[in-house]
Amino acid sequence: MRPDTVPPRVLTVAGSDSGGGAGIQADLRTFALLGCHGSSALTAVTAQNSVGVQGVFPVDPEAVGAQIRSVLSDIGADAVKTGMLFSAEIVRSVAKALGEHGVERLVVDPVMVAKGGAPLLREDAREALVRDLLPRALLVTPNLPEAEVLTGITIRSEADRYRAVDRLLALGPRAVLLKGGHGQGAVVLDLYADRDGRQEAFRSPRVDTPHTHGTGCTLSSAIAAFLARGEDPVAAVRRARAFLHEAIRHAYPLGAGHGPTSPWHGSPLVARAGVLDDLWEAWEILEAENPVDLVPEVQSNLAQAVPAAADPEDVAAFPGRIVRCAGRVRRLEGPRFGASRHMAKILLASARWGSPFQAVMNVRYGPEVVEACRAAGLRVEGFSRADEPREVKSREGSTLEWGTLQVLERCGYAPDAIYDTGDLGKEPMVRIFGETAPDVARRVAAVARELTNAR
Repeated sequence: MRPDTVPPRVLTVAGSDSGGGAGIQADLRTFALLGCHGSSALTAVTAQNSVGVQGVFPVDPEAVGAQIRSVLSDIGADAVKTGMLFSAEIVRSVAKALGEHGVERLVVDPVMVAKGGAPLLREDAREALVRDLLPRALLVTPNLPEAEVLTGITIRSEADRYRAVDRLLALGPRAVLLKGGHGQGAVVLDLYADRDGRQEAFRSPRVDTPHTHGTGCTLSSAIAAFLARGEDPVAAVRRARAFLHEAIRHAYPLGAGHGPTSPWHGSPLVARAGVLDDLWEAWEILEAENPVDLVPEVQSNLAQAVPAAADPEDVAAFPGRIVRCAGRVRRLEGPRFGASRHMAKILLASARWGSPFQAVMNVRYGPEVVEACRAAGLRVEGFSRADEPREVKSREGSTLEWGTLQVLERCGYAPDAIYDTGDLGKEPMVRIFGETAPDVARRVAAVARELTNAR
């Protein structure tokens, strides 16, 4: 970006968290990390730490509206998000000010209760939220308890979630993201739906940590930032969820209660540097273990994508592939982004489905290799190129994308390894997945050892 270029602008209308983990502090931090200029309209001051909220001191509703008008009349905003609004008077003031300036990209996070249980939205404000603000929203992002309050539906099953989404859409927003973090199970399921009939189910592995203070604020502000950068709502949600997942994975203990997330670790620059570091570590594993017998005729490659990868330039691999030479695995160059479109297609398809795996390596196919994968504890599934539709086969490089998605959709989970038995002029192959490139390298090494032991 040139020094004279204005970055995307995002306005947060929310409360202050004196502990710094949530509220406008988390919002502004997220905006900056995603390359946006952040401005703010303060709705309340809280006395708050990791243990809970000790006091809430709302700002005069007229002052809240004045802040919004001041920012929008001069600086402007490419997107706006709302968080803690507290009272009916503040909700009405916010809705009026946003309406005066015709805000189109509005993300409403209907914050009702703090992490520690303190109420952040009065009961009389809920009606105002539904009547005055939700119909202005491009996207509303309730968690499960908030959705229950807004819809009157007790959410216990996945069917209940879809019913709640339909009822939320009926309240007026153009789209809904029902967050599943308060649910149970090893996978977090978020449901997206909009008025155009589009529905998406987003899945991610649940991170086992008590340090989740500010997750809702971080997610909604990241969505607003990606909207401000020109993404459509579904792409903005997908990228924001990946950003949040990294922030939660690196959350840290602060104080005696719930520590905050670490948005720094989800930022693009940190993520790209981390991917290259992972690939170098993975290469050291491969070099030490030397699984040369698994390198196929067309050679191997090892790739890893950044969180929320959107195109091949978001995937790094080894230029020139990983080859066999003098009984050793060798690389021609160090890892680089955009180095393998074939491997990128696999990971991009995997990411679109919601797989937790961000890395993959191709190895040679054989029944003994498939059995070695299973002996190494990997879940293995396959697809047949004979089932590939003609229109897919006619598009160069589309088979891997199609085959990966076919397996994921058929199984309903992400296997650790996916194989195909080849086709005319196409070598059969096994692709071994992992959350990171070092995970994949260790799995490949384990498969190589099982092959040796079976001889």
